[in-house]
Amino acid sequence: MATLSDIRTRLRIDLGDPASDRWDGATLARHIAHALSELSAPCPREVTATLATTPGSRELSLASIEGLIEVEAAEYPAGHFPPCYVRFATWEGSLTLQTATAPDGGDARLYCTVAHTLDEAGSTLPAGLEDVLVLGAAAYAALELSSATIEQLNLNGGTPAAYAAMARARFTAFHQMVRHYGRKNRVRTRTLYTPA
Repeated sequence: MATLSDIRTRLRIDLGDPASDRWDGATLARHIAHALSELSAPCPREVTATLATTPGSRELSLASIEGLIEVEAAEYPAGHFPPCYVRFATWEGSLTLQTATAPDGGDARLYCTVAHTLDEAGSTLPAGLEDVLVLGAAAYAALELSSATIEQLNLNGGTPAAYAAMARARFTAFHQMVRHYGRKNRVRTRTLYTPA
């Protein structure tokens, strides 16, 4: 499992900046975070969250689910087999279970997608997507440098046009990889079970 330092080191190698001459660590961390956010939408982490209902209320707060992108399915009551999937609606950080009778305080299980995390302790990003993340971060770094070096005398060989071309090429590759690995390209079956 890669850490933020591991990804930053790989990014420096890809950018040809192993000695930190062009980008400082905080700047690269910002570009990594930007690419991770963009990568998380089509390639999110899938999690389940078990939340206790309030007797007589169909509303559940989603505030405890960090980095929530979308609730894919809701099961109430949780723990039955086959699962009892129910219809639901989400709005402004809460979920409404659309059940015939109000919940009795039992647990509901939500199947959600959330944003990936990356810090010095590790990452939730699958190893197969780490190179995609580095590619996206490199594109953002090159774009930033192309903007920052406009109208500056540059004695170390890089020009704004060269950095802009690098950014375009890497963004193109990054977005192609994101489309390739994205969840929207997967065929997924969903079954709605209603108890008799």
